[in-house]
Amino acid sequence: MWFFDTQQPSLWKGAVAGLAGGLAASFVMNQFQAALSAAKRAVSDEDGSDDDSGGEPATVEAASAVSEGVFGHELTKREKKAAGPAVHYALGGSAGAAYGAAAELLPEVAVGAGLPFGMAFWLLADEAAVPALGLSKPPAEHPLSVHAEALAAHLVYGLTTELVRRSVRHLLR
Repeated sequence: MWFFDTQQPSLWKGAVAGLAGGLAASFVMNQFQAALSAAKRAVSDEDGSDDDSGGEPATVEAASAVSEGVFGHELTKREKKAAGPAVHYALGGSAGAAYGAAAELLPEVAVGAGLPFGMAFWLLADEAAVPALGLSKPPAEHPLSVHAEALAAHLVYGLTTELVRRSVRHLLR
């Protein structure tokens, strides 16, 4: 099969392929999270519970922190609506580019169809960096279901990143 073909390692081709994978995976991850949220809303509507966690997504918090800290500008509601996804895609694309470059140097990085990458990204970003930067509550303050949903979304991200990376990298022979 074509994805087992050997080719000369190329950092720039790997990074480009990983960037494409990370951007596509960020979109797929958003769709997965939206579907999960819709399913949760449907269940909470049926049983009368309210599952609103409150607060803004970490991507919006990050965009707000940069805007206020660097530019001295508080984001408007409209700006936050654009800035949150921009941060999400920038982070997803950058991580995908790094993953793609790493896969060129160490093909073992891509073992597991991107699932280990997705899990590592979840651990480093959601479980460590985001709380450490004060963009979310500490992990211990979230119910296990929140961690499981975030892990599932990052597994979707990792798998999609790898599938797209592999396809694009094949085209860049």
